Amino acid sequence: MPSSAPLFPLRSVVLGAFLPTLVLEIGIGAMLPVVAVSATGRGASLTVAGLVAALLPIGKIAFDLPAGALAQRFGDRAAMLLAGSVAVAAFATVALTTTLWGLAAGVLTLGAANAVFNLARQAYLTEITPPLRRARVLSTLAGVHRIGLFVGPFAGAAVIAATSLRGAFWLGTGSALVAVLVLAVVRPEPRDDARETGPAPPRGAVPRASIRQVARDHRRLFATLGVAILLVSAVRGARQTVIPLWGEHLGLDAEVTSLIFGVSGALDMLLFYPAGKVMDRYGRLWVAVPSMLTMAAALALLPAAGTVAGVTAVAALLGVGNGMGSGIVMTLGADVAPAETRPTFLSVWRLFQDTGDALGPLVLSAGAALGSLAAGVWAAAALGAGSAGALARWVPRYSPLANLVRRGRGSG
Repeated sequence: MPSSAPLFPLRSVVLGAFLPTLVLEIGIGAMLPVVAVSATGRGASLTVAGLVAALLPIGKIAFDLPAGALAQRFGDRAAMLLAGSVAVAAFATVALTTTLWGLAAGVLTLGAANAVFNLARQAYLTEITPPLRRARVLSTLAGVHRIGLFVGPFAGAAVIAATSLRGAFWLGTGSALVAVLVLAVVRPEPRDDARETGPAPPRGAVPRASIRQVARDHRRLFATLGVAILLVSAVRGARQTVIPLWGEHLGLDAEVTSLIFGVSGALDMLLFYPAGKVMDRYGRLWVAVPSMLTMAAALALLPAAGTVAGVTAVAALLGVGNGMGSGIVMTLGADVAPAETRPTFLSVWRLFQDTGDALGPLVLSAGAALGSLAAGVWAAAALGAGSAGALARWVPRYSPLANLVRRGRGSG
């Protein structure tokens, strides 16, 4: 991509990735708050309803590795189209069936489709984006994801108010269908960025490495930076749960807790582009370590917050910390992924990410089960400090600009 080209090309980036992501995430965001309610309405106990809601992340984890094989074999855009089509079917299944098993199957399938879509989308943008702009593009993608999940519950609530609970699932069906149609209609521009990114190997010339082989060839990287990413994701997963749990612990009204959570989410969304710009200009560590230290400090302070004002301040700090690191996991994965086996490599990378997302809430739950939610929160804070140390130790020591200059000298 020439230096005069726009940062976000309309066809390949905005319409080819950002818009499908936004509409699909709006549909998922509309569905998430009503899965458990829908399960109890179909005869499930509270315990079973919680398990049904957990099938979404379980589906993602289960399909992280197959997602890489699909994208490697058929290509990134084809994998996104397939995943979007499966998401349409999953949403429609949930909307049409009245049984608990139909709901569970739809939610699990949606998690699997989401895993394939996210992996292929990341691989696609990594391939078409020059290194000097990679962090801004991927951090904006992370911001679009956040915006969709933020808008989704409000859109779902409006549809439910006008129709019924099933309206949220029909909204998801329509959102997924729009994503598929956009992907099918929009064709990306031809690649003209070989000078900055290096020539992409022809699809037919790329050896198809197995997941086992890729994991073995890069085992040291996964055992170091991969573990750091798992810790980062665990802290982020805990963030999604800790404010509602602490609000319940203090006896706050649900409306108050929701408003506090909304403040945190709003601050999070404001910082995605500045985060990417800092990463592109100064390197990844300038964002990664401060983000995790900020979140660790916020979590450590939360058990001392006994008022609405205190919890709001901590939630705001959590939002700022998470926003500071917007796109860091995807950007680091794009930096270290080998071009010839990128989708397969990123599938292993996303397995670490999604496993961490699931681990964070479990840490909080373990503390609560042992009789001290505060202990669980402090354990999550310790994970934040540990992730900052791991990132400082294992994130590659180069800036994108310096790396490009070195490559240019070597080719001369």
